[in-house]
Amino acid sequence: MDKNKPGRKREPGPWKRKKPVSRRQGHPPPSKDGEKPAVAADDAIRLNRYIAQAGICSRRKADALIREGRVVVNGTVVTDLGTRVNPKDRVEVGGKRISPAGLLYLLLHKPGDTITTTRDERGRKAVLDLIDLPDEEKNGRYPVGRLDRHTTGVLLLTNDGELAHRLMHPRYRIDKLYQVETAEPVKPHELAQLREGVALDDGPAQADRVAYLDPQNHRLLGMQLHEGRNRQIRRMFEALGHTVTRLERVSYAGLTTQGVRPGKWRRLEEHEVRRLYRMVKL
Repeated sequence: MDKNKPGRKREPGPWKRKKPVSRRQGHPPPSKDGEKPAVAADDAIRLNRYIAQAGICSRRKADALIREGRVVVNGTVVTDLGTRVNPKDRVEVGGKRISPAGLLYLLLHKPGDTITTTRDERGRKAVLDLIDLPDEEKNGRYPVGRLDRHTTGVLLLTNDGELAHRLMHPRYRIDKLYQVETAEPVKPHELAQLREGVALDDGPAQADRVAYLDPQNHRLLGMQLHEGRNRQIRRMFEALGHTVTRLERVSYAGLTTQGVRPGKWRRLEEHEVRRLYRMVKL
């Protein structure tokens, strides 16, 4: 073979290929301690993203606020969805000035007798009361989805409005795994009913998966859902004539309470935040 004859250029090995440009180019990656910086001082961003980073709402809801004329930038009402702002601009929503905070992601092992809200007007303990951070760091953080007062387990809290919105949206089918204990044994045909669907007052509901955790104990079950309706699991069992005596969410989007005692919390690791973003196509 003639060594001087031009041939097909060999493709470089995968270790030599350039990394693809991120779809989220310009969005700073999470830091190692679970926080993400807001925006660079000289980096203008879309107004809806600025509002979401301030922990007000998701980008979609921010678009609605802009269209409704409820957003003011530097003293002027803005209705153009393409408006871009930077940290030096004065942005107000509903008459209150906002600013993008560093994004924070916390995993709480929710104990029983705790309300899944930021505060409770009746003086009951709320999940945010368990987060021992300064008030200025806790402001704008809220739970992703809900666990009823007596349900324990994994609960994510963040001020990342866009991520929270997508995690709760049924389109992305985020898996939630529960351990359920009932007062009376659940019969095999009732497991089949839970898989096929039971009628609730807000429409039929079904388990993605449900099984006995112990073949000898038909009162203890594992159940997986991607929906997140109010008291859904308790109501599904009630529809079959069963009372749930203990309910724990043992996994949410792959996150567990391993190493976190009830009532305690930790920051998500960088790789955990990135995985959540991939799950919801961000």
